[in-house]
Amino acid sequence: MADLDDSLDARISFGCPVGVQAILRAAWRHDVAALKPLLDAPGKASCRDPETGETPLHAAIRSMGPKAEDDDGNSEAEKTAMKTIENLLFGGAIWNDVDANNETPGCVAWRLNQKGLYDEMVRAGARAEMLFAILDGYEELESDGEDEDDEDEEMAEAEAEAEETNGHEAEAEAEAEAEAEETTAEAPAEPTDAAETPYLESHLTLNDGKLVDAAGNGVMMDWETDIMRRSVEAMLGPAGSTPAKEKRVLNIGFGLGIIDSMIAARQPLRHHIIEAHPEVLARIDSASKNPEAAGDDHAAEFGEEWEASGETENNEGAYKVHRGRWQDICPKLLADGELYDAIYFDTFGEDYSELRRFFTDYIPGLLDDSGVFGFFNGLGADRRVCYDVYTRVVEMHLSEAGLDVAWQDVEVPLAKDGLDTAGAGAWEGILRPYWTLDTYRLPVCTFMG
Repeated sequence: MADLDDSLDARISFGCPVGVQAILRAAWRHDVAALKPLLDAPGKASCRDPETGETPLHAAIRSMGPKAEDDDGNSEAEKTAMKTIENLLFGGAIWNDVDANNETPGCVAWRLNQKGLYDEMVRAGARAEMLFAILDGYEELESDGEDEDDEDEEMAEAEAEAEETNGHEAEAEAEAEAEAEETTAEAPAEPTDAAETPYLESHLTLNDGKLVDAAGNGVMMDWETDIMRRSVEAMLGPAGSTPAKEKRVLNIGFGLGIIDSMIAARQPLRHHIIEAHPEVLARIDSASKNPEAAGDDHAAEFGEEWEASGETENNEGAYKVHRGRWQDICPKLLADGELYDAIYFDTFGEDYSELRRFFTDYIPGLLDDSGVFGFFNGLGADRRVCYDVYTRVVEMHLSEAGLDVAWQDVEVPLAKDGLDTAGAGAWEGILRPYWTLDTYRLPVCTFMG
């Protein structure tokens, strides 16, 4: 990123409304006494300069300037800045608002080496995401009593007020997302119907180690190979050191078949795959029947012959591709009494709530007491602060589900793998990079106790 002008004059434009200017300047000075009365209405804590996108959180952090690498002290200025940030967050400031430089407040703190303020933004993000998860799971109860009806009306009024209060935040978040998309490197335009097509109905293209959907989203890419190898080792142990032939393995999401090829090479006792996309399933069928034409496609290793190779009198259905959505297949596996020593989860076109649903609802019944659960940890990986936030969130949700998680850091050589430039190198032909960080946190999940 080119050197940015972090001065106050550069961040407050000529056309910025007077009221917004007053809030930004008070936040910049960390003048809590002057700031509090200015935050007297919903949305003011998340106001922004119309040109620079500067929010009060950005201003409160940016005004601290760069911090020396060897400075790890907690200065009075940092304490005052922290108090300003706390007041803004309490007033409804949005932790992941994006400015015209495509930076969240946490991004600014990281760039300026303000690690204390950065950690506060990570904590704020984790609190917000945990709260959203709770609210998303709220279900209104039906009742027949008159008193309860009155309570329902009061609840409805309260929710209406909350919606009005949060309307500004939602609008700001939408603007932030739009600005982030505008600042992302240009990619070939896609027809609207392609962008809106559900993943399982989308046409997939496999080229140069990239599996891409019709909208240009990277479904899976071969730069992930080292991560897959490390994930297999975390679940089954280093190659040659563990009796993998005694292991029962379930992988959800075939994609390019990278991890399944590695698992198959270990010849486990049972190896089950769940894949839902019809074109991926068709690729497995065609490639396995004509491996010469398939070339390096891992799909050629699977199919009917592979499934038959695992059949024994005492191990029926040992190797199998389950065709369908995991939401439909997993209940059947539970009903059949299937149990696995290693489970890996890597789907596409689903949000975090589905991953959480899987490890909350199905891992307890499908994973052996001494088993290992892993997943592709790409949550928020296009931005460091978001990755750190989701690391905390998933850690807390795993704990709620009775799982411990140990993180293994895996280096991602961005320049070497051609991942350092949007629209070029590995990202050529991809709508937007889904990975921008130099370290991957590999999760190794086991039951508590």
